[in-house]
Amino acid sequence: MPVLRLIFNIAWFVLGGFIMGLGWWLAGLLCFISIIGIPFGRACFVIGEMTFWPFGQEQINRKHLTGQEDMGTGAFGTLGNIIWFLLFGIWLAIGHITYALACFVTIIGIPFGIQHLKLAMLSLTPIGQTVVAK
Repeated sequence: MPVLRLIFNIAWFVLGGFIMGLGWWLAGLLCFISIIGIPFGRACFVIGEMTFWPFGQEQINRKHLTGQEDMGTGAFGTLGNIIWFLLFGIWLAIGHITYALACFVTIIGIPFGIQHLKLAMLSLTPIGQTVVAK
């Protein structure tokens, strides 16, 4: 299975993963401009890395992973996700949906389109999420 995962990741990188990963990292750099944005920027770089090579990784809510609520999974996380959605989330989601639609044109591209849709959902509310290996 590691060979198949590698093949999927390489094809993904070509079919939009590289551009969208750079988009996440650009959003992260913009977040680092202010002190308040540093936690958002850190999340952007983690999710951006996942966007480059998504197969073999998945996102999960930290509350479900640890069983404990933290600042990102509580009320502050909800407020952060609202701010995130208005500033960056909607644009990253539109980018992922655009690539998903382009991938859905071919049968071979369907798994990549599904992955883009998963990342579009993650781009709407990334605060409180973490990336883990499958």
